[in-house]
Amino acid sequence: MRKAIPIVLDDSQRQTLESLKRARRVTVRLMERATIVLYAADGLEDQDIGEKMGITRQKAGRWRKRYAKLGLAGIEKDAPRSGRKLQIDAQQRAAVIKKTLKEKPEGHTHWSRSTMAKATGLSDSTVGRIWREHGIKPHLVATFKLSNDPQFVEKLKDIIGLYVAPPEHAVVLSCDEKSQIQALDRTQPGLPIKPGRCGTMTHDYKRNGTTSLFAAMNVLDGTIISQCQPRHRHQEWLTFLKTIKAQVPQDKQVHLICDNYATHKHPKVQAWAKKNPRFVFHFTPTSASWLNMVERFFRDLSEKALKRGSYYNVDDLVGAITEYINQHNENPKPFIWTASATDILAKVKRAQKALNKL
Repeated sequence: MRKAIPIVLDDSQRQTLESLKRARRVTVRLMERATIVLYAADGLEDQDIGEKMGITRQKAGRWRKRYAKLGLAGIEKDAPRSGRKLQIDAQQRAAVIKKTLKEKPEGHTHWSRSTMAKATGLSDSTVGRIWREHGIKPHLVATFKLSNDPQFVEKLKDIIGLYVAPPEHAVVLSCDEKSQIQALDRTQPGLPIKPGRCGTMTHDYKRNGTTSLFAAMNVLDGTIISQCQPRHRHQEWLTFLKTIKAQVPQDKQVHLICDNYATHKHPKVQAWAKKNPRFVFHFTPTSASWLNMVERFFRDLSEKALKRGSYYNVDDLVGAITEYINQHNENPKPFIWTASATDILAKVKRAQKALNKL
């Protein structure tokens, strides 16, 4: 009877294989191969190893031979597979990348796999594989807007300073309004979620009015002061400022972070600010509402409470908003600002440099 190749392990080699056999962060394949080699070193034949592990004799013999010939490297990597050699050379790949980045298909704004395949004579799957290898995604586009505010740097540092190191004995509130929230009622009832099927809702709807949510988020603890009003003029903003005044401690200075919406700078609002000097207004740079942290709360509100809702009237909508905010305030969690002013300015400079090259 033909004998299998004997495997002899020293203490170090056995310890390494035992570690691979028990490790949780290696592939199942490598664990199995290490086990085969250990059984082989214990003197078991391929047939016996196969029966113990529930694999074929041939498989056990294959990894025994690979370890005997190449050592640990022999079981860590698969052997080269047979098959047709790669037919796309480097020049063809470079041509696809150049065409994707520098040209556009006639009558289209961007390339698809099919249009690129037609233009280059390659298959759709080959084009897709080349794009994946180079991290190119022509079907996606990201939006951006650089601020042209001449005081961008000063305002940026001022607001981030309030987030990172708020002044002592003061309240810092990130304020904004989410305007024109629609009370949308679906034309037909949706179906609930169940195993194997997501929930459903009709694509069309009836509009049953709108409301505007005014919100001020306490940067320190994440609590929300809110008020829903029919419109979002300076009159409603003044009403909300009075609401804030009534709810914050009377002996503390209040820093309000707002965007550049004209309502926030109306002459009557400025007059109110002069009469209430403990309220200090900080305005974000133009086209930089992302600096206002309450926008993050508005996103959560839309995704978790409004997007899938169906509302018969405005009162129904306001009730849903109020319920979400009340639940949020029962266990508030502040949003932590992590980006430094230096990092943001460096990113802005890179973007400006890239735009200037166009």
